[in-house]
Amino acid sequence: MATTTTTTTTTTFLKLVEEQEQEQQTQPTTKPKRRSNNHSHHRSSNIIDSPLCPSSPSSSTFTKFNSALTAGLLNPMSPPPPSIDKARSSPTLFQMMSTEPEPNPKAQTHDVQTLAVHRIYDILNSRSPGNQFNDPSSSDIKLTLSSEDGISVSMNVHRHILVANSRFFSVKLSDRWAKQQCSSSLPYIVEIADCDDVEVYIQALRLMYCKDLRKMLMREDVSTVLGILKVSSAIGFDAGVLSCLEYLEAAPWAEDEEEKVASLLSELRLEAVGAGDVLKRVSIEVRNANEEVNDNEEVLVKLIHVVLEGKDEKARREMKGLVSKMLHENSSHNDLRKESLYSACDDCLQLLRHHFLRAAASDLQDVNQIARQADNLHWILDILIDRQVGEDFLKTWASQSELSEAHSKVLAIHRFEVSRVTARLFVGIGKGQLLASKDVRCLLLKTWLVPFYDDFGWMKRATKGLDRHLIEDGLSNTILTLPLSWQQEILLGWFNRFLNSGEDCPNIQRGFEVWWRRAFWKRNKEQERAQQLRITTATIENP
Repeated sequence: MATTTTTTTTTTFLKLVEEQEQEQQTQPTTKPKRRSNNHSHHRSSNIIDSPLCPSSPSSSTFTKFNSALTAGLLNPMSPPPPSIDKARSSPTLFQMMSTEPEPNPKAQTHDVQTLAVHRIYDILNSRSPGNQFNDPSSSDIKLTLSSEDGISVSMNVHRHILVANSRFFSVKLSDRWAKQQCSSSLPYIVEIADCDDVEVYIQALRLMYCKDLRKMLMREDVSTVLGILKVSSAIGFDAGVLSCLEYLEAAPWAEDEEEKVASLLSELRLEAVGAGDVLKRVSIEVRNANEEVNDNEEVLVKLIHVVLEGKDEKARREMKGLVSKMLHENSSHNDLRKESLYSACDDCLQLLRHHFLRAAASDLQDVNQIARQADNLHWILDILIDRQVGEDFLKTWASQSELSEAHSKVLAIHRFEVSRVTARLFVGIGKGQLLASKDVRCLLLKTWLVPFYDDFGWMKRATKGLDRHLIEDGLSNTILTLPLSWQQEILLGWFNRFLNSGEDCPNIQRGFEVWWRRAFWKRNKEQERAQQLRITTATIENP
């Protein structure tokens, strides 16, 4: 029973295959139409769009399958074997990069020129009604402009307009020239070669046809107007020059355009026609160098005092950063004298002394001025150190014994900003930014070290962005600049205080270790070396 079923199935399958082959042989090049049934669209497309042609891989597959089935090698219900041809894998990134065409500089240059030509023809074709610019019906000159980069453009212009507006064309297209050209038919042919920029040249010529040049220039940017100005100056187009200068005087500039404007105006030497008014935007007219320095200093001193006296604390912080940045960028110029800075510094110090001593006497009226003036002193000290003139302030601060004695009588919440000034001096000495004498350094520590210890915990907790490690290193280095015996006295006092205060005392352990090695380890080494030297010397003298 099983054998009969297999034979019938095989016969039926072979018959189907033969019928398909006959259909293909009768219609080898005709492609059946797709069915319109939406439900069976995908299935019928897969069948119809892959006809079994004798040369197709699918035809070869079914032929091999039929042969194997006839030979009894396959089960009649087995599917056809897969196609031998494997699908090609996608190309790798390396293959894609290797086959990618290299950029062609000539092609890029051609693209730039093509864009320039398109812009030029847009200018030539943008004629308002009644404007004769590039009007072939009324023009009497065919003007050709060509540049070194290969761009050549012809346009229709009018001799009387060029002559009336340009001294250059007035000479070149004089009446004598016109008479010489009478024998030829209109329009006259004129060519100007080696133009720097054909597009800008055409824009300058178009201005000659405009009644309101200023309105026309408002559509352009600064770079384009500079180009038109250069061409207008070269051809003696005075109205164009004046209009360009009016535009440049009134229009806003970007920072990178300032140098271009100043450079071109200096090159063209147009002071007599108003270039000076344009340059006033970026330069101050002075009679001599000393007057310029005095004016600059006056402005800078005024800025400093406005910041010191400002009422809004947030705005003061922001403007301090701005002024410090400007002064730092200009620190190499002698535009701000040392005396001017110290004058402002003395004003702040006097106010600090006044309010601090009042607070020490339990008069807390305007007690917030202590932190404000201390912050001002800290800011000015930064400027002094940046300009390498801070040594005099160090001497002044080290001698403030009255403030130091009153320090313990003022609440820490009001006084800790004062110790920030001391901390900045420690950092300056430790970094070599302040080169004061040994006596001044010692006086600073004697006057302000204990108040600094007392305020360190408050400074650390209440001051945002405080770099305690920087301050601790500065204090360590300041102590280590003193004679060894003074180092010992100060560091032993710190050792005792740190053990009793912990985190509220600065950790200058590194400085303590350096002192220890200097005082004991190196001293012992030197004594041993000296002992060996004496023994060796005695041996030589008494062989």
